[in-house]
Amino acid sequence: MKTKILISTGGSGGHVTPAITIYNHLKNTHETLISTDKRGLAYLDKNYKAFVINTPKLNNYFLLPFSFLKILFLTLKSFFLLKKNNISILISTGGYMSLPLCLAAKILRINIFLIEPNMVLGRANKFFLNFSRKLICYSKNLINLPSGFNHKLTTIKPLIRKEYYETSGYQKNDNLFTIIIIGGSQGAKIFDELLNKSFVSIAKKISIKIIHQTSEKNINFLKNFYSQNDIESSVFSFDHNLNEVLKQGDLCITRAGASSLAELSILNIPFVAIPLPSSKDNHQYENAKYYKEQDCCWIIDQKNFDDQKFERFLLELINKSQDYKTKKNKLQKLNYQNTWNNVNQKILKIINEN
Repeated sequence: MKTKILISTGGSGGHVTPAITIYNHLKNTHETLISTDKRGLAYLDKNYKAFVINTPKLNNYFLLPFSFLKILFLTLKSFFLLKKNNISILISTGGYMSLPLCLAAKILRINIFLIEPNMVLGRANKFFLNFSRKLICYSKNLINLPSGFNHKLTTIKPLIRKEYYETSGYQKNDNLFTIIIIGGSQGAKIFDELLNKSFVSIAKKISIKIIHQTSEKNINFLKNFYSQNDIESSVFSFDHNLNEVLKQGDLCITRAGASSLAELSILNIPFVAIPLPSSKDNHQYENAKYYKEQDCCWIIDQKNFDDQKFERFLLELINKSQDYKTKKNKLQKLNYQNTWNNVNQKILKIINEN
């Protein structure tokens, strides 16, 4: 009989993407299920049947009493969900969404494995560290890891969806330098406003193409903007086949979510990271810094953004500067022997350890 595993996730694509990847690594050897909140359902296609545990946020002090009551109810619901489905292992990708399931798993003495995709230990994972069996992350130098827990830390290559390993190399239908802008699963409105002036100025000097991912409400604005300024473009919101979009790019401008950077890395696409300034514990900056220290990317501070400096910087990259070529070479070396099978074997070894 296969071991039954429940993967807890939800919220943004940054939590759901690692959950989907872990699910696909384990589905052939274990009976694997997924739980998410309502927000996370948007990032799961019909191939994943998910249980919904809709955990409330705990950031409104006036509603805290009601939120705690709801979490108590959801913990009870999670208790019966785990027991009814005979779950032996709970894997949590972090976030407040995991709270009821992790509490219920602790009560039932179910093995808890925590996944931390970021370079900074998240608060939910830190809270449950004492109850967990292993903390799976991407670096031994995990920031905010409390002393005395190094024995629980085990590292793997970043969790990247299988289709990214299978994506054929760089493909283009034209000779235009193509810049891809990824605002993240929520869309980054600031990207829609911050970069426009530079693109208009550059487009007057050299032909470029922009592929821009944004939120649904900003699509028409951007389409009109690029059209009015005679810039060839493609604007979209969420795309389950983002790997097919990314492979058309010469350069990507992105937030610094762990999954986004890992996927760009495996596709060998040089990227400019503009970390979200308000990310908890500045984890987006630390994610980008991991690649920056290996000379694989550039980092730009949003708060001190200078459009003229950015324009000059982009023009150099468009002309395929030596710095641009170096980044591509470093990305290729970074992912040497990074294969789906190698990651799969490492994950199975961790999960199946006695």
